[in-house]
Amino acid sequence: MAKIKFHIASQTELVLDQDAKIGDIVDLTDEQNIDTSIINGKIADILEDKLTQAKEEWSAQQAEQSAVTLENKLQAQKQELQAHINEKENQITALETELKSISQQADVELKSQLVQKELDMQDTLAKRQLEIAELESKIEAIKQKNQSELETQRILKEAETQKTLAECDQKLSELTSQLQLKDQEKQLQIKNIQSQYESELKMANEQIEFYKDFKARQSTKEIGESLEQYAMTEFNKIRPYAFPNAYFEKDNELSETNSKGDFIFRDYQDGTEFVSIMFDMKNEADTTATKHKNADFFKELDKDRREKKTEYAVLVSLLEADSDYYNTGIVQVTEYDKMYVIRPQFFVQLIGVLRNAALNTVTYKQELAQIREQNVDITHFETDLTNFKTAFGKNYQSASRNFKTAIEEIDKSIARMEAVKKALTTSENQLRLANNKLEDVSVKKLTRGNPTMKAKFDEVGGLE
Repeated sequence: MAKIKFHIASQTELVLDQDAKIGDIVDLTDEQNIDTSIINGKIADILEDKLTQAKEEWSAQQAEQSAVTLENKLQAQKQELQAHINEKENQITALETELKSISQQADVELKSQLVQKELDMQDTLAKRQLEIAELESKIEAIKQKNQSELETQRILKEAETQKTLAECDQKLSELTSQLQLKDQEKQLQIKNIQSQYESELKMANEQIEFYKDFKARQSTKEIGESLEQYAMTEFNKIRPYAFPNAYFEKDNELSETNSKGDFIFRDYQDGTEFVSIMFDMKNEADTTATKHKNADFFKELDKDRREKKTEYAVLVSLLEADSDYYNTGIVQVTEYDKMYVIRPQFFVQLIGVLRNAALNTVTYKQELAQIREQNVDITHFETDLTNFKTAFGKNYQSASRNFKTAIEEIDKSIARMEAVKKALTTSENQLRLANNKLEDVSVKKLTRGNPTMKAKFDEVGGLE
């Protein structure tokens, strides 16, 4: 007889840890192998249920107690409010009674005051009528007195008026004489002005005749060159003191489109160009059959300005001589950027206007030149950076390819390890199944249907 070791697997299962025979002892009081976790778990569940039930009962009691307390408070407040309402109603009744008494008393006092006021008004009316009578008598006396005074004043006024009229007649006579004298002076001035105008007109006609004769004696080339010569002469007169740093020469260099202007003006300050103008001179003989217009040359002039990189374009023109639009002075061509049309007499003035306006931009142009130099340095830096990025990109691509290859190899290794893991898992399941089958093996099952083996186990005292 032996003491068998065991353990409790569940509430209904007791598992032997060693082989047993008939007569062996299983001592249930032995706690060394008993698994108390199930019992402890059950106890914990029972305690948790009890605690939850106690909390619910306590919450219900608290809610019931709070409802009773709230009802008592509401009842007390209702009683207090009703008492306050009753008090206010009593006060209103008392005030209504007092108001009725005051109203009756006021009616009596008002009637008494009205009677007294009526008596006072009658007394005042009598006094006013007496005062009016006195005033009427005084007014009548004053009227009589004023009438005599007015008659005296009228006589004096008539005498003064006669005297004033005589003085006015004398002044009118003097003014008439002065006006006649002024009129004579005005007529003399008009004659002088007319004489001066006729003299100037005669000189202008003589100049026009001379100009016509001058143009008639010139060829077409000479007409154009005469205007260019005029412009050069006028500029050179003031170049030394007005434009000492300026460049003003004929445009003799053909552009990419085989075109050129007549003159280019550029001015500088501290080595920085701050204004530039492309000039084109247009003139033609009065007897030319086909007359050109200024607008015929705008497009070509704008192209020359852009190809020679000047800021302004100016057409110095004697075309359309009868046009009031071009004869008024400096005309801006709105269809093109920074283009003007002028008569020759405004040539120097326009250069001065554009130059003075551009002087304010010298500082900005110098700063812009510095920024451009800095941009060149930035361009070099960007080029170096681009080269570095290209080289780095190649190295990165090479490293990326190697890294990708390594990742693929790792993925393959992981796939192989997954296959091994799967195989091991399958083996574990097979071993678990085999163990379950082994635990399910008993002497009774093994000898079932096998009388020979059953007899052998019976002889040695095997389990039934």
